Amino acid sequence: MFGIGIIGCGKIAQVRHIPEYAAHPEAKLVGFYDINQQRAAGLAAKYGGRAYATVEELLAEPEIQAVSICAANFAHAELTIAALNAGKHVLCEKPMATNLADCEAMVQAADANGKFLMIGHNQRLAKAHSLARKLIVEGLIGDIITFRTIFGHGGPETWSIDPGKNTWFFDKNRAAMGAMADLGIHKTDLIQFLTGQRVIRTTARVTTLDKKDASGNLIGVDDNAICVYELSGGAMGTMTASWTYYGAEDNSTILYGTKGIMRIYDDPAAAIKVILADGSKISYDVEAIQTNDNQTKSGVIDLWMDSLVNNREPEISGRSALAAMRAVFASLRSSELGTAVEIPENR
Repeated sequence: MFGIGIIGCGKIAQVRHIPEYAAHPEAKLVGFYDINQQRAAGLAAKYGGRAYATVEELLAEPEIQAVSICAANFAHAELTIAALNAGKHVLCEKPMATNLADCEAMVQAADANGKFLMIGHNQRLAKAHSLARKLIVEGLIGDIITFRTIFGHGGPETWSIDPGKNTWFFDKNRAAMGAMADLGIHKTDLIQFLTGQRVIRTTARVTTLDKKDASGNLIGVDDNAICVYELSGGAMGTMTASWTYYGAEDNSTILYGTKGIMRIYDDPAAAIKVILADGSKISYDVEAIQTNDNQTKSGVIDLWMDSLVNNREPEISGRSALAAMRAVFASLRSSELGTAVEIPENR
């Protein structure tokens, strides 16, 4: 049994981390911390354990062996490093951190303390994505030539624990990045997972087109990001992240290979549809993709607990997440410069 601490008790903690820990036979929720102490106390009353007045007190608790970091983006690196230095294993929500140096420091802290660091890239764990990766490795659609991957919805103001236009997601000081960090990191990590390649060059436009704050001004972070990614194995395609899809959520990926086309979460009738070069079609009916309005078990906590119980590095380790974070920061740089940016570390 592993004692678990929750740092940051907002929406992602409440709908995914906490209930999934509560349902796991090897996890025991021991402590909760949030800047809103009433929120933490309410969760402690509901799930057991106690609410701590400070992060330091929670991290000093010997009954806690691992923590989930579910705070705002700007605090991820500081909290993660403090927890690792306190001898705790850490599951950190995405984005890993708000700059590459902090991401690297988090990995170094995990190594220095001999502790696990996992990042919550749950898209890899969606059943259709897992199956798609297997089919790609088996060569069903041949070598991937181009791709298109999208994650778009109406914005976090309907999702945040404090809904509305004053959500922390729109505050540049707390979020640092907008749709690119919230949604783009998912699809950047995913396209690397599906293809088995890394992003080595990006040409991006990361901007704010429509989303407004409570004062009627454009928000301080991006609401749209459109990137052209060139991958280490020669594939090229687009990654779009948007908070301005004011209708049905789109979380689809299409891969164009030398033997056919694979459409993932692109048709409600089938999670995966394959159209081969000879015109034959194959459909795979697996679990539908999660949406903000349809939350199902993410698989993140199960994978995390499996790593702890079996004492092995998690599949989605901090080190493995670095390649996607490099692509995100390179895309921001590309947008600023108006030119393509190389990512030599991903080669």
